[in-house]
Amino acid sequence: MNLLMYYKSGYPHFRRIIIIIFLLFLSLFIGVIGYMIIENYTFVEAFYMTIITISTAGFMEVHPLSNIGRMFTSFLLITAIGIFFYGATTIAGFIIEGEFRNFFKNYNVNKKIESLKNHVIVCGYGRNGKQVCLELEDDGQPFVVIEKRELIIEDIKTNPAILFIDGDATDEEVLIEAGIKCAKAIITTLPEDPENLYVVLSSRELNPDITIISRSSHESSVNKLKRAGANNIIMPEKIGGAHMAALVMKPDIMEFIAQLIGQDNDISLTFEELTLSEISVGKTIKDLDIRNKTGANIIGLKLPEGKYTINPLPETIIGPNTKLIVLGNRKQISDMREILQEL
Repeated sequence: MNLLMYYKSGYPHFRRIIIIIFLLFLSLFIGVIGYMIIENYTFVEAFYMTIITISTAGFMEVHPLSNIGRMFTSFLLITAIGIFFYGATTIAGFIIEGEFRNFFKNYNVNKKIESLKNHVIVCGYGRNGKQVCLELEDDGQPFVVIEKRELIIEDIKTNPAILFIDGDATDEEVLIEAGIKCAKAIITTLPEDPENLYVVLSSRELNPDITIISRSSHESSVNKLKRAGANNIIMPEKIGGAHMAALVMKPDIMEFIAQLIGQDNDISLTFEELTLSEISVGKTIKDLDIRNKTGANIIGLKLPEGKYTINPLPETIIGPNTKLIVLGNRKQISDMREILQEL
């Protein structure tokens, strides 16, 4: 992040420091030009005279000054003293209010963000965004959060493991700062559909290959988001309502699923998609013998054309660019990855 970005990033004391530096250079410029015109000094003489004046060093002037030169020197000296006291109070506030520490902390955070590749960008850290981050963190997937609401940012800061940018996700510069061009996916969970639509449009333009998942509050926004470039649209209210109805109509099934994928029990399972190596192509599921070797279950195949085969038979032949949809616990999935790499 360059100095201009920090100037725009909302650090009031940092902005004042930039202003102070600018005023010092402006005073130096005015002083040099003034002495060259008023006293007919050379550039070196004018520069030296300006430096000893604004620094209040008190050395003897290069040549005796005229009355106008003395008035100009007095003006320059008063200006320098004013800049000095303004700078002293600003730097004191910068340190005392903790902004000095936050400045370097955010500098380190942005350095980490710049080094990320194939990460996920989460726009909005509300109820949905926070849950997304918990899942990504649990799976060890690198991600960056973009949030502009101050109260929510304070909540994010309580988790030092979260990389975040204080900014507006609808701003293309903020998306670029979050690494949109080298990210593998962006999830926008902003509360308003027009904001999500704008993020989808900008993201698709900045990175045509990125996977975009968007939240939607209204049915009327779904088609607009799809046309804008979203790969998937999620309606939390609709999903929540369907889940509630299922708890009434099929309570045992829902409880069983909750036990399988729950995070608070010893049998927690997870779904995983795995791409097979070229060596595995042409073999059958029975040849892989994943179930006996690891305990994981192959519950589906995703074919290259995008179609799915649910609960494939053992005799099913694995074609090129086919993905396995696997169900198992973390150890089983890990063992399966190792076996597939050895094939």
